[in-house]
Amino acid sequence: MAAKKTVEKPSASDVAKQVDGFIDKFEPGMAKRIRETRTALRRRFPTAIEIVYDNYNFFVIGYCATEKPSDCIVSLAANSKGVGLSFYRGADVPDPHGILQGSGSQNRFVRLPNAATLKEPRVAEAIDAAVSIAEKPLPGAKGYTIVKSISAKQRPRR
Repeated sequence: MAAKKTVEKPSASDVAKQVDGFIDKFEPGMAKRIRETRTALRRRFPTAIEIVYDNYNFFVIGYCATEKPSDCIVSLAANSKGVGLSFYRGADVPDPHGILQGSGSQNRFVRLPNAATLKEPRVAEAIDAAVSIAEKPLPGAKGYTIVKSISAKQRPRR
C-alpha cells in the first residue's frame, strides 16, 4: 500500500510574506494604494476568505464565502495602471447610480483612485447589494488568506 502524500499548508505568516512580495512588485505609490484598499476590504469583510492570484494581467484578491473563486463577492484587482473593485456577479447588482463599468455577461467594476472611494455612498451601496445577492453567505469565523495561483509570466507591475 502506497503512503499517502501529505501537503503542508503554509503558515499565515508565510502567506502574508508572499502577498507582501506580490504587492512590492508595484511602484511604491501603487503598492500603498493596494495595501490601503486591502485593509479597507478586510475591515469590511473580516470573515471572508481572501483568495490571491498573481496573474499575467492583474494582481487580484477575492473576498469570498468559500475557497471557490465563483463564491467571491468582490475582488481587488490591480495592475500598473490602477486599482479597481471587481463585482463577480456585477451584472446582477442593482446600479441605480450607474457607477458599475463593464459590459460582460457577468463581471462589473469600479475604479478606485484611493481606498476612501470604498466608503463613498454609491460604492458602499453597490458592495452591500453584492453581499445581498451572493449565493453563499460569508462564513462566521475569522477569515484567512490563501494564494491560489502565481503566473510565471506577468505584465510589468511598475
